[in-house]
Amino acid sequence: MKATELNKKLKKDRPLTTITVRMPEDVVQNLKRVAPTLGFSSEEALIRYYIGQGLRVDLEGLKRQGVPKLLIDKAIKETEQQAFLTLS
Repeated sequence: MKATELNKKLKKDRPLTTITVRMPEDVVQNLKRVAPTLGFSSEEALIRYYIGQGLRVDLEGLKRQGVPKLLIDKAIKETEQQAFLTLS
């Protein structure tokens, strides 16, 4: 990853989008209990961390399999566009 890309991803003021995810109550309660012990301010921050970690693993796996970054970026953009059309 280029330094400029990494710097963008580390910025605290990156734009955020609100989503709704239904989760079992016991999972949410566990997230609330675990978050502070791992240094997170909230269960939401911990969820974002978990999703980010999983996404990085998947993207790195695709790169290791030889899928060019340009193709990965194109697929993500198409998925974003399709999701937008579905929600509209």
